[in-house]
Amino acid sequence: MESFDFMLDAFEKIVSSGPELIRDIDSCEVGPGQLALWWLGQHSFVAKAGKTVIYMDPFLSDLDGRQIPPMIAPELIKHADIICGTHDHADHIDRPIWPALAAASPRAKFVVPDLLRERLALELPVALDRLVGFDEGTSADVCGVKISAVAASHEFLDQDPESGRYPYLGFIFEANGVKWYHAGDTVWYEGLQTKLRRYKFDLMLLPINGRDAKRLSTGIIGNMTYQEAADLSGPLSPGLVIPTHYEMFAGNPGDPAAFQDYVRVKYPKIRTHRCRHGERLMVSGSL
Repeated sequence: MESFDFMLDAFEKIVSSGPELIRDIDSCEVGPGQLALWWLGQHSFVAKAGKTVIYMDPFLSDLDGRQIPPMIAPELIKHADIICGTHDHADHIDRPIWPALAAASPRAKFVVPDLLRERLALELPVALDRLVGFDEGTSADVCGVKISAVAASHEFLDQDPESGRYPYLGFIFEANGVKWYHAGDTVWYEGLQTKLRRYKFDLMLLPINGRDAKRLSTGIIGNMTYQEAADLSGPLSPGLVIPTHYEMFAGNPGDPAAFQDYVRVKYPKIRTHRCRHGERLMVSGSL
């Protein structure tokens, strides 16, 4: 049986934003079997595996109503190897900042749902050959990172009737001896847990803001509740679960403390961590 020796190393000093955060990412040495992680708010994370820097759903526009200011100006991000957008909503594929990211990190590849690839190339614009399209069940090596895609259900799967492709995805990353899942925006749908069961995750990043009729009536499409996030991840026995997507907008909250309490009672062997903005977290997985 694989040994998942798990280590959390949260710095006491919180990196605030901007150049200081960039310096922390650049200076961080990530050994074999380790992953460094920084939370930028909402579902936005920076991961460093070895020397490879991955931005997942970077939300950096100063969008009206956001409660957490953007932590990095996109022109400062000159080190990105991979930039992922799980779906085409403003807080996930942040259209105003992607051209600036493409210019600042000229070697970066942009990982997106294949259904959106050609449209994004035209409308952003980002060169088509820099956009790597994924769909349910596909896997590919991108800059030395194995990435696999799982369909996400943002209230609905919304599968394209002509091509069968999906507009919302979750991504599974395997790099430097660590395996992690960024769920994107999704509810728990039939078959999702079965798809994920084939992996032994060191880390799962799950939205917990939930959904209700009031929010849906105003166009706020929902995600898992904290109970659903716990019940999705608990039986999979990941090394660590981090709740996300709960504090950015006043009208779309979630309760990370309730998530942690629920996991603690129902799945006492599962570790959770509540990230702080700009905190560096070191996660060790299986080699």
